[in-house]
Amino acid sequence: MNDSAQISAIHATAESDKEPLDCRAPDKTTSLPREARLPINRCNLPAAILGGLTFQQKPAALELDGVATLYAGLFKRLDLVDQAAERGRIFRDYLTVHFRLERLEDAGLQEDGQRNGKQRAKANWMRTVRGWSFNADSREGAVLKGWVESRFGLLPRHHIEPLRNYSEPAYRRYLEMRSAGLYGTNALEAQLDLLYSYCQYEFGREVPRRSHITLYRGINRIGEQEILEAGQTGNSDPIVLLNSLNSFTSSRERADEFGDYILETRVPTAKLLFHCQLLPDVLKGEDEYLVIGGVYAAKIKTY
Repeated sequence: MNDSAQISAIHATAESDKEPLDCRAPDKTTSLPREARLPINRCNLPAAILGGLTFQQKPAALELDGVATLYAGLFKRLDLVDQAAERGRIFRDYLTVHFRLERLEDAGLQEDGQRNGKQRAKANWMRTVRGWSFNADSREGAVLKGWVESRFGLLPRHHIEPLRNYSEPAYRRYLEMRSAGLYGTNALEAQLDLLYSYCQYEFGREVPRRSHITLYRGINRIGEQEILEAGQTGNSDPIVLLNSLNSFTSSRERADEFGDYILETRVPTAKLLFHCQLLPDVLKGEDEYLVIGGVYAAKIKTY
């Protein structure tokens, strides 16, 4: 079936731009497939819940194990600051000092003369996010997908190629890239824990009642999307299984530059790892959001 036929089959092109995105239909109970999740994770909700359609409809706060306790002092300090830009500066300074990012010898880095080892030691949260922005299938992309897998229990569905059988070479290559990306770093995944928690903290302060944000993603081939349930006539939307981590944008026009079709969905703010306005000089342009995956109701449009 070609893309046009698939679009017709899921009734996506029949929707009007002016019609509000509806992912709250009470009869939709699609859950996260067992092969897309781990039985354990490191947050307050299991993957089967946070990765399912019900969570998109009625999200709850997600808290990573230990972060609130280990870094309580940082967030108490942030509570005293009214300006978002100043809070961002404090957050970045805290990461630099706490993880010794500019004095890695304090964290055990040894000058062994190996150039590659020195380069890996310099890998940190910022370089990882920027690496993802350049190429989601890079080593940095594998690290971020691995972080989502570890913390939220959502297995990656794509890295360079589809990942469906976790005993095959494609998944082993992803694991090798993830391991190489973490090797020689100073608690890189703990840095990402703080980045996610800071993103959630800022959303809670700036827009405390905002549970969702409508985002867009440009895609080229409908057949490459994991559509779990086709939308029926009326207001229902196709149900898709997204990769463990995905790039979206808040600009519909920008999304149109990245594909022939646009995937539009309401994303729970609890599933945002990072966005370009959080720390403006980290990512520039594209109005990019890093979205944690799972099952979503979404519209797929050609215009």
